[in-house]
Amino acid sequence: MKKIINTAAAPKAIGPYSQAIEANGMLFISGQIPIDPGTGKIIEGDISEQTEQVMKNIDAILKEAGLDFSNVVKSTCLLSDMDNFAAMNAVYGRFYPENPPARAAYGVVKLPLGALIEIETIAAR
Repeated sequence: MKKIINTAAAPKAIGPYSQAIEANGMLFISGQIPIDPGTGKIIEGDISEQTEQVMKNIDAILKEAGLDFSNVVKSTCLLSDMDNFAAMNAVYGRFYPENPPARAAYGVVKLPLGALIEIETIAAR
């Protein structure tokens, strides 16, 4: 059975998708970009600040599902510029001090709303 996970503490979907879907003990979080849920706008700032906002958005969705970062098993990071990888990685790593999840990181041509980063996440109960 699939369950829709939605919280006002994370940005509303900007298209025909859910913030997250839980099915069979797995939580699939849609790609999060650095939108401030209070304003609905991309935050101003560099890759470090944008990555911090993305991780806060992921945290809010995890919490709504009764999970936390220790439950994350896989992340996919999309970067508009691979030169930002080290700075993104420094922020990202603070959220996974032990037993980090499997991860892939890709450079892409363009992200929604001009974001510098997007991260999708899979967690397990």
